[in-house]
Amino acid sequence: MRNLIACFLTLLTFASSKGQEVEFGLPFSKYYSSQDYNGGIQNYGFAQNESGLIYVANNFGMLEYDGTKWNRYSLPNSTKIRDIVIDEENRIFASGQGEFGFFAPNRNGYLTFTSLLDKLPENERNLEEVWKIFRLHNSIIFCTFNRLFVFSKNLELEYVIQSNSYFEGFFSSNNQMIVQEKGLGLKKLQNQSLELLGNPKSFSNSYITGLVSTGTEDKLIFTRDQGIFILKDAEAKVWSPKGLPSIKNISHVLRLKDGKIAIGTQNDGVYVINENGQLYFHMDKSRGLQNNSVLSQFEDINGNLWIGHNNGVSLLELSLPFRQVDRFSNLSGTGYDAKVKDNFVYFGTNNGVSYQPLDKSQTPSFIDGTDGQVYQINSIQNHLLVAHNDGAFEIAGNKSVQLTDYQGVWNFQPLKKSPNHIISGTYTGLILFEIKNGKVEFLRKLEGFDESSRIIQQDDEGHIWMTHGYKGVYKLKLSDDLTSVSSTFYGVEQGLPTNLLISVWNINDRLLFTTEYGIYTYNSSKDRFERDEFFRPYFGDEFLITSLLEDPLGNIFYIGEQEVGVLEKQINGTYLKNHQIFNKVIPYLNDDLQNISLIRGNEALFAANDGFIWFKLERNIQLFSSAFPTLIRSVFQTGSSDSLIFTRNHLQVSHSPIKLPYENADLRFEVTHPTPNQESDVMFQFWLQGFEEGFGEWTTKRDKAYTNLREGKYTFHVKSRDLFGNEGKQDSFDFEVLPPWYRSIAAYFIYFVLSVIALFYTYKSVEKRYQKKTKRITAEQRRKLEEKESDLQQSQKEIERLQTEKLESEIKSKNKELASATMHLINKNGFIDHTKTHLTSIIKKSKNQEVKSELNKVIQSIEKNIKGDKEWEQFEIHFDQVHGDFMSRFKKAYPDLSPQEIKLSAYLRMNLSSKEIAYLMNISTRGIEIARYRLRKKIQLERQDNLQEFILKF
Repeated sequence: MRNLIACFLTLLTFASSKGQEVEFGLPFSKYYSSQDYNGGIQNYGFAQNESGLIYVANNFGMLEYDGTKWNRYSLPNSTKIRDIVIDEENRIFASGQGEFGFFAPNRNGYLTFTSLLDKLPENERNLEEVWKIFRLHNSIIFCTFNRLFVFSKNLELEYVIQSNSYFEGFFSSNNQMIVQEKGLGLKKLQNQSLELLGNPKSFSNSYITGLVSTGTEDKLIFTRDQGIFILKDAEAKVWSPKGLPSIKNISHVLRLKDGKIAIGTQNDGVYVINENGQLYFHMDKSRGLQNNSVLSQFEDINGNLWIGHNNGVSLLELSLPFRQVDRFSNLSGTGYDAKVKDNFVYFGTNNGVSYQPLDKSQTPSFIDGTDGQVYQINSIQNHLLVAHNDGAFEIAGNKSVQLTDYQGVWNFQPLKKSPNHIISGTYTGLILFEIKNGKVEFLRKLEGFDESSRIIQQDDEGHIWMTHGYKGVYKLKLSDDLTSVSSTFYGVEQGLPTNLLISVWNINDRLLFTTEYGIYTYNSSKDRFERDEFFRPYFGDEFLITSLLEDPLGNIFYIGEQEVGVLEKQINGTYLKNHQIFNKVIPYLNDDLQNISLIRGNEALFAANDGFIWFKLERNIQLFSSAFPTLIRSVFQTGSSDSLIFTRNHLQVSHSPIKLPYENADLRFEVTHPTPNQESDVMFQFWLQGFEEGFGEWTTKRDKAYTNLREGKYTFHVKSRDLFGNEGKQDSFDFEVLPPWYRSIAAYFIYFVLSVIALFYTYKSVEKRYQKKTKRITAEQRRKLEEKESDLQQSQKEIERLQTEKLESEIKSKNKELASATMHLINKNGFIDHTKTHLTSIIKKSKNQEVKSELNKVIQSIEKNIKGDKEWEQFEIHFDQVHGDFMSRFKKAYPDLSPQEIKLSAYLRMNLSSKEIAYLMNISTRGIEIARYRLRKKIQLERQDNLQEFILKF
């Protein structure tokens, strides 16, 4: 049942809107002065290519607008351009003083002009003004005052039509060309000739400025000085619909795609009407237009209206589902709330209350007595109440009555359990009104609660819920006598995520509490707050809603901290979220107390910093029909001065990869997205393939520079995203950075040759060095070997020395032994000799013969012992071992030596003294001297030679 009611309301609203088709306010607009586009003041015509670039016929040449900046192109004779037309091949046909032809991009994207004058016969080339260009069927028609030049699609002249007098106007209607010929009326081009259209006398003395078809044959004829006519059944009648003001000095007329008609005037701005004569809006200098003079009009791909002034260019964003109700609509001040009642809409601002008929038959009018800050306008039981900083007011028609001067009234709500009583939140608590005998009367302030109560709602049980900006939530219960309230506080401990920025709204017949961390509902059975799961998919858990409104069709309008939008009710009870379109109005919204007011289903007013913004939901459909492509507009080679090397005015324009020298591999790319009036809102992503891994972050910068690129092939990619979230088709640009001369192919060949030579010489050098090293190593090894041999010899010598020392030591030891043995022998012989002498003395003194006899035996034994002593033989053996066979060698050298002389030689070899030798040889010292003398003679020593030294060295 509820769905049926919703459908009925939808149909009712649709029928109502179709009947009235009222648009409140004026469209968003943008003005470009001649200083902005750097051209002449007059703008005669417009055109747009498939990529969205706008071209303007200007008296300084052809202007080009790419959504970011303006460029200008001139005809060869630098004259005015009167008209421009673009064909399906993106050729931009232009005409002017004594010239016509077309602009087309060359291989580097530059627009160059090609004249078609040489296609004309010689006698036709002396032209003056070429005023208009038309593209009909497969023909291109260039219009002058006295001739029509008709060209084929291949730009060959097909035929020429000459005027009988001269042409005053040129028009196109239903793909048919119509001209006004002076004194002959309207004619249509058909079968290569002009045929009369209607009564020739109808417009023979009128200057026609516009022609619009309203049916198969019917046409509206707009004249400059005589008003508007309707041509029906070949008869012209004055057209004066009810409610349409008199429009004078019409200069240009354009039929819009939605059927409306834009009428430009010479000094009264622009009127937009429908073919029934209903006025949608009128804009002039007092209503948001910067210039009243209109020379030309053009509707772009997105349905926006471009206006060429006598000084400047205006853009009216008719495609947006928004209109501004502001000072240009005769409404001043910041918007706070609005209400529709009795076919009037009432606007509450910080300056007071104004009202306007729903049919817009007049502009908003101010209601006296309401000066000051308005917070809410509400209609309760046919009473229009105004919550005001100075108290409470009631509006009746265009009059106001103050109900109370109680300061700071925020709102009004009828009590659910007592509908004749109205409760209001104020700066300092709650006050109560009563509707009695058809009048609203102030009763009292309610005791028990003194908090500021800007946002209040009631639940089904009649409890009043009040949310405070920074304290939390209060549930208020009225006393039975309606004199006081009791309050219960709810905060974080009762399930709320925070006590700050909480608001309460009545949506879908239930209370929703919006917080910084999502939407909550109150569970009465638990006396706690819980997160609302129904709206969670649409808003998430960290979405702060500051205003919420449900229309009769179930659509929910909302304003969030960073997002504004609407949840469109679907037939299955779910919602379709639509918010991108509202990005346009976010900067304009009231940043004090945000609010949405309802006019009717699908139609709302958003409180704005300057008045209100009107929105109609059904107009939202066509906005996203054409997302413009991203364009790489220009490529500059940067350095001490930038040099333009490529430009593009259409995405389909291809180019051969540009090759850049290595020393100039510094590039700057300028990009754009041709959506108009979004110069600061479109965002871009860049990626230089071959240098970067992928697209970077979104940025509002419209250029990207790269410096010191290495050699290689690169592709520059760019993507764009407009204010409404539409991503344009990406564009790319291929280029190649050539290697420096020292890394070129020729250089590498030279490097190869030089490398081979270097390798050869290096080989030779290495070989030579190797040989040197080998020689050095060999010499070193030889030296080391010699050193080792020397060391070995030294070692051998040392060994020999050590052996010699050892032998000498052994010799010394043996000598000592021999000396010891010899000394022993000497001592023994001396002792024996002494004993013998002593015994001989005893024998001489003894008288005992027997003793003598025995002593003689002893003496004989001693002598026998001395004579038979074999110690010498042993001495010889040991002596030769010590002294290297001295005895043998000495005997062999001197065989004539006697034994005694041999002994003497041995004792001298032992380095014994003469005295020691005398003991050993048992002779006197004198005898030793004599013996030495004899020995010298036998071995034939000279006088100066020392005997002992000779023997020691032998």
